[in-house]
Amino acid sequence: MRLDKQTKAAVAALEDIKARDIVVLDVKKMTALFDWVIIASADSSRQGRALANNLQEKMKALGARVHSVEGERTGEWVLVDLGSIVVHIMQPAIRQYYNLEELWAPPPRPRRRRASDSAAR
Repeated sequence: MRLDKQTKAAVAALEDIKARDIVVLDVKKMTALFDWVIIASADSSRQGRALANNLQEKMKALGARVHSVEGERTGEWVLVDLGSIVVHIMQPAIRQYYNLEELWAPPPRPRRRRASDSAAR
């Protein structure tokens, strides 16, 4: 997976404030709405808000546009829309419940049968 400059900067901004379990998913083949989904865990509402604020500041400093931010008020699940990147900052219980990694993970490739597989039956 090739990460572009903006995606790397977003991950670095999350790492600055100690986000945990950062996952970057390439979803270009799954939707035309955005290219990347980044999911990160925050230990508290305060950390979730701090992560979202730092992410916005760093991305604006790079010249990126922050389209919208949702959930900052509670900080339990903050979504930052950067256009080609959508960042989800979630507390662990909420992250586990919604399991976005499974939703956005690429579908498993079908296993190809070999001639030796059918001969063994």
